Amino acid sequence: MYPYSLDAQFFENLTVFCDFDGPIVDVSDRYYHTYQSSLTTIEAHYRQDAGTQKTLHLNYLTKEQFWSMKQERMPDREIAMRSGLQGDQIDAFLRQVSEIVNQPGLLHQDQLQQGVKWALALLHAQGVRLVLVTLRCQEQATQILRSYGIEHLFNQIWGTHDQNAAYTNLAEQKTQLLANAIAACPHTSPISAWMIGDTEADILAGQTMGIPTIALTCGIRSQAYLQRFEPTRIHADLLSASHYLVSQMPIHQMSDSFKRIE
Repeated sequence: MYPYSLDAQFFENLTVFCDFDGPIVDVSDRYYHTYQSSLTTIEAHYRQDAGTQKTLHLNYLTKEQFWSMKQERMPDREIAMRSGLQGDQIDAFLRQVSEIVNQPGLLHQDQLQQGVKWALALLHAQGVRLVLVTLRCQEQATQILRSYGIEHLFNQIWGTHDQNAAYTNLAEQKTQLLANAIAACPHTSPISAWMIGDTEADILAGQTMGIPTIALTCGIRSQAYLQRFEPTRIHADLLSASHYLVSQMPIHQMSDSFKRIE
């Protein structure tokens, strides 16, 4: 974390830019199912090509093993090798993962992170401007938020039109999206905004734009990995981060917010 304290001015007229996958939605089941399904597909193709007498000696990782590797940002190629694939099999596996990971039929496996509704409602009640900034397809993210009854808590929703953007998670793409979101928010400045996310792309985007960052460990990166990028703060989940932000608000701002919801 950065070795400085934040003045109360950071919490006046606050805008929170928040990522989607990780902070709001748990994608671990979908990603693990994609891994398993892709291995099974490659194994079936190998048997078909080589004959039924030959089989691949694969090592299917448990979900805990798989997710631990993802949290340390181990490349999919390395995960494939550790699962027993070799050569062209690895390339075929990577293509299969990319092809199916965002298929509509798998998206139902995503689950709302615990405490998210409370977290968003808390920030909203305090007058915080909430802006979703995600590399997911914008329409897809909006539909999911609507299905959980929390779309109305966001002032703006920024996404992409690229189905693979969320999985590849490029910092440069996230930075540009955040820049666009900041530009569209009137009266937003680095001293009145935060970026919340669960990956290095979120931290780097916030740092590039000059706003403090909160890294969450409930997503696809471990605390040890996130610490390398020196986010302003690290919290377990969105609810914990929201409690922190509210606790730092000036008393008069909190009082005004409570009056608005009475």
